[in-house]
Amino acid sequence: MFIGEYQHNLDDKGRLAIPAKFRGAFKKGAVVTKGLDNCLVLYSAEQFSVIAKKFAALPLSQARARAFSRHMLAGAMDVEFDVQGRITLPEYLRQFAGVKKNVIIAGLYNHLEIWDESAWKNYKADADKHSNEIAEQLGDLGI
Repeated sequence: MFIGEYQHNLDDKGRLAIPAKFRGAFKKGAVVTKGLDNCLVLYSAEQFSVIAKKFAALPLSQARARAFSRHMLAGAMDVEFDVQGRITLPEYLRQFAGVKKNVIIAGLYNHLEIWDESAWKNYKADADKHSNEIAEQLGDLGI
């Protein structure tokens, strides 16, 4: 289970160290892709396979289903860990998320989100400001 918030730095070659406590979950491979809210998402290969099957099952006749599948699947890239526990984020994904030097890695149960630090701070400030409203809406979902 991935939980917590971790600050790391991207090096000049686009490499990002993943917290050591999470690296074991990626022994069979990892996939990074575009996420929502302009972040990147890092999945284990197994978890990405589960997600990809759900996208493949979406109706091709619906434009929004095609668009979302393209967003998540066409933007995806297999990544490998080096001996120091780093992955290389492709340039097109760094541009998409506006990731520069300071990065936040957020654990979200079955995946990690990778954010530019300033974008994360802005997102969190807004979400914290509206947390009561969000909680009420989630109450309708049984949470």
